Amino acid sequence: MSNITYDFMEQYIRGLLQGRQGILQELENFAEENKVPIIHKEVANYIEQMVNIIKPVRILELGTAIGYSSILMYKSSKAVEHIDTIERDEKMVALAQANIEKAGLKENIHILQGECMEVLEGLKEKYDFIFIDAGKGHYNEFFPHCIRLLNDDGVIIADNVLYKGMVVSKEFVVRRKITIVKRMRKFIDMITKDDKLITSILPMGDGIAVIKRKL
Repeated sequence: MSNITYDFMEQYIRGLLQGRQGILQELENFAEENKVPIIHKEVANYIEQMVNIIKPVRILELGTAIGYSSILMYKSSKAVEHIDTIERDEKMVALAQANIEKAGLKENIHILQGECMEVLEGLKEKYDFIFIDAGKGHYNEFFPHCIRLLNDDGVIIADNVLYKGMVVSKEFVVRRKITIVKRMRKFIDMITKDDKLITSILPMGDGIAVIKRKL
């Protein structure tokens, strides 16, 4: 499990969630069979709910993988018109593009291939919702660009911020992950101590941060 909550809690919560249908279920099956990391089921449900509440028109995603979360977000609200999603891995780009086309969304979801920082530096248009799920050791570098690109009343969600429990407790820290853990703690300090932001850290999935400007 995730080391974020008790196993029996995760199992109970996931047991309450209805199964996906169509392309999303196919992608969940593919991810499980091929050990491709996608967002946890309860996180997917939460993001679906948030997108439905916020009703963003334009969404930016950092980390496309197989296209699961971008397709999920587009289908979460009829208000969504366009999603830009950043991915550097050529194999993932090809897989995601095929999945997006299969979902009939090639005109609505645009994959921006390249290193995340380089792509972010070239973006200028604003977004209503930003989902950070790439380069776990670089969130604190991505974040200034995400804030720059966020509309005043927009929302940012960052996934994996408690990183398998390692960010919370030394008990779970794996030696080769120490650098990522230190950088993630720096990111959490950045977003929780900035008095211009309202941030909630939720012990869900691998830990998510929900960030909004104070207005």
